[in-house]
Amino acid sequence: MSSTDPDGLTRQLVGLFAAVNRRYAREIEQAAAAHRLTALQAKALLAAERPVRMRAVADTVHAEPSNVTAIVDRLEERGLVERRPDPADRRVKLVAATGQGREVTADLRRRMPFVNDPFTALGTGEREQLLDMLQRLMAD
Repeated sequence: MSSTDPDGLTRQLVGLFAAVNRRYAREIEQAAAAHRLTALQAKALLAAERPVRMRAVADTVHAEPSNVTAIVDRLEERGLVERRPDPADRRVKLVAATGQGREVTADLRRRMPFVNDPFTALGTGEREQLLDMLQRLMAD
């Protein structure tokens, strides 16, 4: 099958999506490892650069809130985040990076150029086209 037949094109596209995903994951893992963090811990820490609810952290790392509790516990033990009451609803806890946590997030971002902008090679119009195409793929 040539790369121009529909099945060949589909395989190429799927392969490229997988390669982008692997590169993204590898870059996060390597940056996290430099700080003795797991990829999930690094993502959670990045989510907490500004105070956020646990639910937002869970959404960011694509995990259940109950699983995020253990991740945040480990980050808190290392002094990278703290829990504080939400001023808008004292029953809710926010997770926020500490000063040390913000230093780590800054270094994580420096170590992750592809994660920060995997579409840097595309212009605005191309990004808009890709967004439209991906939204159509994901539409029910």
